[in-house]
Amino acid sequence: MKESLLACKQAGFQAEGRALKTIVVASQKGGVGKTTLTGHLAVEAERQGMAPVAMIDTDPQANLSGWFGVREAETPVLVRVLPEGLRATLAALEDAGIALCLIDTPPAITESIAATVAEADLVLIPAKPSPHDLRAVGATVDLVEGAKKSMVFVVNQAVTRSKLKVDAVRALSQHGPLAPVDVHNRVDFAASMTDGRTACEVDAKSPAADEIAQLWAYIATRLARVSK
Repeated sequence: MKESLLACKQAGFQAEGRALKTIVVASQKGGVGKTTLTGHLAVEAERQGMAPVAMIDTDPQANLSGWFGVREAETPVLVRVLPEGLRATLAALEDAGIALCLIDTPPAITESIAATVAEADLVLIPAKPSPHDLRAVGATVDLVEGAKKSMVFVVNQAVTRSKLKVDAVRALSQHGPLAPVDVHNRVDFAASMTDGRTACEVDAKSPAADEIAQLWAYIATRLARVSK
């Protein structure tokens, strides 16, 4: 079964003396594209050389698990949280030689999500350019700041030349760092997630693929400057 820590070891991953980096994708608001970003960034991170990569799905809706279940490629791997908890799971991933772990979270602010954020090197907060989404950002920001973790906002599902996008950029930049790359509302993203692939894997020269490539390149530079 692919979905296991054992799969990491069976794939021949070996520790190289580098510390595991953990990105938590979080937002109180549902429908902001957390799962799509998690899967796309995991694949792109491996493509750009930060490998091997693992993913953890902590959302009861299990959309990331569903995507992975129909994915033909063996990597990035999806792992379940061990009975001993998330911290023990991340330690096991590090021992297995995993370089990066991305964690998808449910749309809520709970003690369990707070515990997940506490394990992050970087928290990625996607937000759609809409009034409801912008109003919902505050609770997520409070959670991340309370955990004293680094964070980055990403404008997701944006519409080109939209005034709402401009307003979103202004609002988010008041709370913290904002990724210089917007991820737009493209059919490629939704279509690719139905068969276990990413937009980059469907068409590496598409605008969607370019946005994800640029976004990961930026996130990688941020990740290199932070530590737990």
